[in-house]
Amino acid sequence: MSEAPIAVRRLAPAEVALYREIRLAGLRDEPDAFSSTLEDENKEPTAFFADRLQRSAVFGAFRGTELLGIAGFFVQPGPKHRHKGMLVGMYVRPAARRLGLGRRLVEAVIDYARGRVELVELSVISDNQAARALYASLGFAEYGLEKHAAKYQGRYHDDVLMAKMLTLDGAR
Repeated sequence: MSEAPIAVRRLAPAEVALYREIRLAGLRDEPDAFSSTLEDENKEPTAFFADRLQRSAVFGAFRGTELLGIAGFFVQPGPKHRHKGMLVGMYVRPAARRLGLGRRLVEAVIDYARGRVELVELSVISDNQAARALYASLGFAEYGLEKHAAKYQGRYHDDVLMAKMLTLDGAR
């Protein structure tokens, strides 16, 4: 018997419990990859995660009802920055890696962003070579390195800054 196909779609507000669970799993499994911490977000009520789903577009990779990965997007605030969006909160469960889910999630974000912004930016921890290669293969270019971008449990991490230009008319 074959496994159920994987579908990538935007999370609905009613899926906040699934979102909270995978977000906390990501913070637990890859603590250096996120700007937040498990300690901080684990204390937050469900309303915190519901608000995040409402304020941004969060895409999920589902096998049936199982949420295997997520990636978020938001348009930057302020009149001088609304032409830019951010890819944030990218995470794929370890057991679901190497199935192309990361690529599909980033493609969903890019498709959603097209027509809304001109530029999609992201930051990725510098030693995450697999993520950097994925983003580069999807047209993101490295444009900077933020030294000591994060400090967690006494260790500093550098972030690579990447961006992909889009056009508002839908062309790649």
